[in-house]
Amino acid sequence: MGAQTAVQDRQGGGGVREQEIAVEQQHLDRVYRRLEEKIHEAEFLMSDAAKKGQAGTPGALAERDAQVFRAGVHLNRLNSEFEDFLFGRIDLLRGKDGKKGVDGAFTSVDPADDAIRDDATADIAETLHIGRIGVLDTDYAPLVIDWRAPAAAPFYRSTPVAPGRVVRRRVIRSKGRRVLGVEDDLLRPELTTGLPVVGDGALMAALGQARTHTMRDIVSSIQAEQDMVIRAPAASVTEVTGGPGTGKTAVALHRAAYLLYQDRRRYSGGILCVSPTPLLVAYTEGVLPSLGEEGQVAIRAVGSLVDGVSADLYDEPATARVKGSLRMQKVLRNAARGCLDLAAGPDAPATLRVVAFGRRVELSAGELADVRHTALSGTAPVNLLRPRARRLLLDTLWRKTGRRFDDAELAAEERQGFDEDISTEQDFIDFLDAWWPVLEPRRVLAALADEKRLARWARRVLTPPEVRRVARSLRRDGATAHDVALLDELEMLLGPAPRPKRREADPLDQLTGLDEVTTYADRMSGGRRGRSERLDEERTEYAHVIVDEAQDLTPMQWRMVGRRGRTATWTIVGDPAQSSWSDVEEAARARDEALGSRPRRRFTLTVNYRNPAEIAEVASTVLALAMPGMESPRAVRSTGILPRYEVAGADLAADVRAAAARLLSEVDGTVGVVVAMNRRAQARGWLEGLGERVVALGSLEAKGLEYDATLVVSPAEIAEESPAGLRVLYVALTRATQRLTVLAGDRDAPDASGVPDLLRPLA
Repeated sequence: MGAQTAVQDRQGGGGVREQEIAVEQQHLDRVYRRLEEKIHEAEFLMSDAAKKGQAGTPGALAERDAQVFRAGVHLNRLNSEFEDFLFGRIDLLRGKDGKKGVDGAFTSVDPADDAIRDDATADIAETLHIGRIGVLDTDYAPLVIDWRAPAAAPFYRSTPVAPGRVVRRRVIRSKGRRVLGVEDDLLRPELTTGLPVVGDGALMAALGQARTHTMRDIVSSIQAEQDMVIRAPAASVTEVTGGPGTGKTAVALHRAAYLLYQDRRRYSGGILCVSPTPLLVAYTEGVLPSLGEEGQVAIRAVGSLVDGVSADLYDEPATARVKGSLRMQKVLRNAARGCLDLAAGPDAPATLRVVAFGRRVELSAGELADVRHTALSGTAPVNLLRPRARRLLLDTLWRKTGRRFDDAELAAEERQGFDEDISTEQDFIDFLDAWWPVLEPRRVLAALADEKRLARWARRVLTPPEVRRVARSLRRDGATAHDVALLDELEMLLGPAPRPKRREADPLDQLTGLDEVTTYADRMSGGRRGRSERLDEERTEYAHVIVDEAQDLTPMQWRMVGRRGRTATWTIVGDPAQSSWSDVEEAARARDEALGSRPRRRFTLTVNYRNPAEIAEVASTVLALAMPGMESPRAVRSTGILPRYEVAGADLAADVRAAAARLLSEVDGTVGVVVAMNRRAQARGWLEGLGERVVALGSLEAKGLEYDATLVVSPAEIAEESPAGLRVLYVALTRATQRLTVLAGDRDAPDASGVPDLLRPLA
């Protein structure tokens, strides 16, 4: 069938579509039959492994545990309910060589020299189906190629300009075990191959789907420039920049799944994905399970990186600028040392008295102050300096005894006995606990809420107005994402508290050589949430760190994230044009310190898949104000639907509600109402009763999210709420996939058409 016939089937061809759906249904049925066989095999392995535990020896128990673990992981993957389990197909020309990879597919990328005949006809030599996990038949021939396998790369990277061996690329839509539809891209339309072509292209079909409140993976519609990032070598640092709608977040998550597939042993140390907000975490956390990966990747908001603390408040922009600045390092260092006296309290003893060699030896308050000053001159964390302080106390007490010996050996023996006697006395132990107490980060941070105390520790570092703002913010119940970074810094400055002594070993354990044997089922008890909690508790450093929306991290947050990836490889994704942090240069210095001297590989995503051209054009007007000279990503589609502009009247609540209700009637998916941060609570009340499809969010919460329709309320309020307000407004205007409504207030200075001053094209 030639190019002319292919075009006809795109335009009409209802019969052809049904025939092709039936073809893919037949293959999907075969795949599921094979999956059922594999499930039975895994269940048999689980049962067989359990029987090995009856031997009773440590070796048999360990072997049983390992086998059950492997079989359980495999069974869990096979039993997962994947949407669009089988989603792609590529039809390939004969390649230049006949080598096969481990997945049974031919490894050649380029067609053989004689694959295309002189009359522009060719034969399809190989057909590969692409899915979420690989499936082989009983003869080890591929029924499904894992989307991360090298053989699947042409599905994403081939284009009409550089098709390679690919003649036709097909996206298959299915739900459960039923094929719902197919969409084809003909990459070599000049050839006659006999392949029917159905639909108007996979990408456009995917972009037109309605959104929900959770991110969908893009595994079936990854584009060539995105695939280059996903499959980039993991060594060192991979930096990815791209404007709104270019798929940065999705690419980062798919990259995590790809790295685990490529080198699972290397990344058994875990992958940390840092998101700017809890909303974005909730939006994205379902992507990795849908790609066949979970358990090795921790997706956490930057305000949740310290265990036991979750940021549920927001700082005012002026306060955030202080807390996020590297100046806070010195303030916290002073506080960590200054809190020793504070933690000891007013009842702490002013002197130290001990009895040695039949007489009383005493250290005065001045002598104790000298000892503390000497102890704190060390560079170790404050809690870890306690043994040094203890030693210095004993040294000072020994000197005051006046004991002198000509025999060095006798002197050392006498000193050892002195140290053992004094340090084991309960009075000395009680004194040390009161004089050098163990400090906790939360108590030190709480101490900063006292304005006078903070002013003393921040002398010549913060201005009086900055001291007032920080102290006032710390008096609130709850924490912000900036507070979490301060707590993490304090954890480093203070060090861990002394650990309790470990229990003595059971003699039986020593006889058997076996400390503890647990089954896979034991470790997995508690469900998915339990596994996630254990992952976070066990790991403070990771093998790979992904930072999403990296342009928003403050310098102090970069220090916090950097401590979790000291030996890691990194993937950094962001867009300078969307940065909500005002001091970009200071953040860049902190980022460079976190990444160290690792070499960097840079990629740029240039295509906007989210916004129609009509919405992208409005956003580009704000971008020109926020960052002159910055180029917007190219929108890949146009809907012909222009943004709507309205002017709010006296009842803003009623106007917002009416505009949101109208958008709900115009789209099948979600509607996001974006307001200035100080209006979040109000906006939620305005929308009450409109249903779950609509959500109100502050401007800083919109980062990374997308909706079918967006209502942006008072662009001027958003732009004026911080020095980075224009960039934040740019983010708000780029959340919609279909429709955008802008509701202007008095501060927006709307023209006769309702267009706010900030959104009018520059002359």
